[in-house]
Amino acid sequence: MNPAEHLARLQSLNQTAAFNRWCGLEVVSVEEGRATIAMPWREEFGQYAGFAHAGIVGGFIDTACGYAATTVSGPVLASHYAINCVRPAVGRRFIARARVVKAGRSQVFTACEMFGETDKGEVLVATGEVLLVPVAANAA
Repeated sequence: MNPAEHLARLQSLNQTAAFNRWCGLEVVSVEEGRATIAMPWREEFGQYAGFAHAGIVGGFIDTACGYAATTVSGPVLASHYAINCVRPAVGRRFIARARVVKAGRSQVFTACEMFGETDKGEVLVATGEVLLVPVAANAA
């Protein structure tokens, strides 16, 4: 599948997930083994100190990695993920860039960096790794 086909497929898939629609997630670019997504800041993401809650950060990174994995393995489900919050997640918009590290028959290892867009440009706010498992198309 070429990048334009991957992009169209993932943009369509993205609209089927209520969480992604609620967050305002947008699939920005896709190529084999890579995906970039974006999400505008929403007041509902904030925790008591005014920056994005780690649960939102984790969901955003999980989604980006899942999309990257899908380009090489078809439908996938996360079996484990870990995030590292580098600094408070603030910005008018967030961007996650994910890539496949290693794709096997039964597991896909991915990595991601999440940035906040600020007046000073992009600032790294989190990193993450997601282990995904390919699933049958009708099981996903």
